[in-house]
Parts: sequence; C-alpha cells; structure tokens
Amino acid sequence: MKNAFLAALLCAAGSLAAGSPAGASEPSRLHLLTESSPPTSMRSGTEVIGSGTEKVREIMSRTGTGYTLELLPWRRAYTVVQQQADACLFSTSRTPEREDLFKWVGPTDEADWVLLGRADRNFHLRTLDDARKLRIGTYHGDARDEYLRARGFLVDPAPVDMMNPRKLMLDRIDLWAASLRRGTTLTKQNSWGENIVPVLTFKHIGVYLACNRAVPSELIDRMNAALEGMGRDGTMQRIDHKYQKWVEDMQPKATSAQ
Repeated sequence: MKNAFLAALLCAAGSLAAGSPAGASEPSRLHLLTESSPPTSMRSGTEVIGSGTEKVREIMSRTGTGYTLELLPWRRAYTVVQQQADACLFSTSRTPEREDLFKWVGPTDEADWVLLGRADRNFHLRTLDDARKLRIGTYHGDARDEYLRARGFLVDPAPVDMMNPRKLMLDRIDLWAASLRRGTTLTKQNSWGENIVPVLTFKHIGVYLACNRAVPSELIDRMNAALEGMGRDGTMQRIDHKYQKWVEDMQPKATSAQ
C-alpha cells in the first residue's frame, strides 16, 4: 500500500514536470488590444464595438478564453503586444516584415492599401513604382510605412494618421498611403471626402489577430479553428452584414456635413 502511494506521487510529479494538460501552460486571460478604426473597432460609450471586435469576442467565447479588451493608439498597442506575453492585437496587417514577430489568427478581414491624392491633381499611376519620386504620407510605424520604407520610397511619416489629409491639402505631401477595409467610412465622414480621391490600389492584404510569440501554439490553433467554424456557419457574414448596415446608416450624416 505504501509503495503504491509513493508510486502515485512520483507519477503525478512526473506529469506536472512534463507540462501535462492540467498544468497552467495557457494564460488564464488574454489581453486584447485594438485601435479606433470604424467600423472594425470603435468606442460606443464605455464599450468597444465593431466588426473586428465582434469577431474576436466570438473567437474568445468559442474557445472558452477569458480576456480583457483595450482600445489604444496604434503605436502604443503595437509596442505592448510585442512586450506582453499574454497580449494580442487586431486588426493587424500580416506582412513578410512582421511574419516572425507574432503568432497569427485569421484572417478576420481583408483590406486594400491605397494611395490617395488630391482630386485637383492629375496623377497617372499604373504601378507603385510610378510613385517613386513622390512624397508619400504614412502613419509612423504602421505596415504601409514599413512596406514603403523597406522598398526605398520617399515617405513622410506622421505621428497620427489623420494628420495626412491636412498635409495633403496643404501640399506638404503628394500622396497618402491609407488602408481601406470593407465598409470603411474614411472618405465619406470627413469634409475633405470629395477633395481626396483614390489614385492607386497597390496591395490587397489580410488582417489578423496578431499574438505575442509566448501565447501557446495550441491556443492559436484552437482560435484559428474557431474562426474557420465561424466562416462555415455564417457568423462572419452576419457580423459583416450588421456593420455594413451601420456604414449605410452613417452615410446621410456624412453627406449632410459636406
């Protein structure tokens, strides 16, 4: 009896040392981060809502993962997710430059990278290389800034992306590199909407929930499986449709303000 009890203790100790499922290998909660980017993520009172936000919340629900959710300026959120072991950031463009920095869940959506210019200037850009001699306004540290900078383009980064339309209208830059997602209201909810127009779409990209490399791969796999299930059962489409209606409801307000 004594020998059997001792054997049981040794077996349990060996299982814990090996990192058994009963061990605390997964974080009890994830710290989710996002930026204000309607209709993907935005604040409504004290709550963070949006199409991307609802998709990520649903992933957490389906995997039984606890979480906190915080809306921050992009550069701060991007720094936190690289430093904090339990942090994940959405919606993050997945690029070759970032591939090894994170573990990826998605895509949760898609986006077009677009060069925007003043409507009163005649740009004839067929490829991105045609813009090589032009000053391109970027948001310092975001994916488009990294992408263009790495390829030797003349970028003029701003600390806040929404400074770029003003710089464009003041002729301080020639073009603005923006990301336009499905249902974006960027060019419809601002007084400069008719004065700034798309000139060239230069990349189509997926956006993801990007997690710190310390988040266990098993949890990443389960989150990706949950997202795939959301696509199969129509949840993704229902969320997108809900926020497409939100965009349509916002359009008359934007028109009346112009």
